Amino acid sequence: MTVNAAFLAALIAIWGLLFYHIVLTYGGYRHFSRTLADEESSVELPFYPMVSVLIPAHNEEAVIGRTVDAMARLIYPKERIEIVVVNDDSRDRTGNILAAKQRQIPQLRVAATGPGNGGAGKAAALNYGLQFCRGEYIVVYDADNTPERRALLYLVGAIMKDRRLGAVVGKFRTRNKKANLLTRFINVETLSFQWLLQAGRCHFWGLTTIPGTNYIIRRSLLDELGGWEEKALTEDTELTIRIYDSGYRIYWLPHSVTWEQEPESLKVWMKQRTRWAQGNMWIVWHYLWRLPSLKNVRIVADVVYFVFTYFVFFVAVILSDVIFVLGLLGAATITIKGPFLLIWILAFVLFVAETYLSLSLERGESTPENLGLTCLMYFTYCQLWIVLIFRASFLIAKRAASRGKGVRWYKTERSSG
Repeated sequence: MTVNAAFLAALIAIWGLLFYHIVLTYGGYRHFSRTLADEESSVELPFYPMVSVLIPAHNEEAVIGRTVDAMARLIYPKERIEIVVVNDDSRDRTGNILAAKQRQIPQLRVAATGPGNGGAGKAAALNYGLQFCRGEYIVVYDADNTPERRALLYLVGAIMKDRRLGAVVGKFRTRNKKANLLTRFINVETLSFQWLLQAGRCHFWGLTTIPGTNYIIRRSLLDELGGWEEKALTEDTELTIRIYDSGYRIYWLPHSVTWEQEPESLKVWMKQRTRWAQGNMWIVWHYLWRLPSLKNVRIVADVVYFVFTYFVFFVAVILSDVIFVLGLLGAATITIKGPFLLIWILAFVLFVAETYLSLSLERGESTPENLGLTCLMYFTYCQLWIVLIFRASFLIAKRAASRGKGVRWYKTERSSG
């Protein structure tokens, strides 16, 4: 492939994703308009089914007390809700804190694992806890989550209205967004992801990805699917594919809100996001060869999108960067003519516009500060994605070469703030 051909291929791939995100931005706005009118109408329920709130916890002494207290404050009849916390082989004070909370909160149940049957990862902990759940619906929260009081009510109301829904996903917000520059970047990123990819895909194609927390799923469907896939690091995304392939849909509900703690150091952030990248790349590899057997065309398209993001787009970015560096060194020359500087500037402007428009859908987030952060993150935070993919690819190859052990807990380190 010539330098000119390589450059054009990279340009087409990058701009293809940018245009796709323009479409999603419009879809996100339409979804915002539609759900805004539904917020108050979904509060009253004709009846209240039994719900099990399931929380996997592994060495969570810094946050588990606050999380359980938040669950106890949820607006829902106390006799129709149970809180099941899986204390998964914790070696800190998690067990002691939960024991004290049980004396205060009657609906709290603790399912404790121990050496030999615990510590095998989030999916394994969820599957273990599921056998203790009595609810018709299962609601999953991470151990650092503090949902707003009506969050559960909204989720239950939405899934009861439509039998085609296998799951309903709420929104997550960054509780510690003002801690430092990194958490401010994460706040912008997570809101943009939800209002772009979640809301946009939900509006146009009825596609929503389970994010791992603040979601409700039918117990009957979980039993039918065999629970969570314990080989997957991102068990939530993997479960999403099987839900769609079974004939059900998933809906994104922005007014069901939970607040979570995000990493406050680059080291912790890198470990967390590398795990996510490894998990998503595993899913791509696992399902790419199964595409002909998947029955839902929409989820097939979503798997292809994963392939494009983690492989095609990644290669295009690396290729364009290499050509740029080689050009500076005089080792490569692009002979085709075009307004390439203008094209690069337009790419930057599009990124800022898409991100900031998504922030404008969230009350209090369309600020001059966030506009400046969005401009800055294009050159800093977003570039770390390249490092993440390289690191995740290396770890996957290393694990494959050594015939790596099974999945274990890759838990994000918490702070008590």
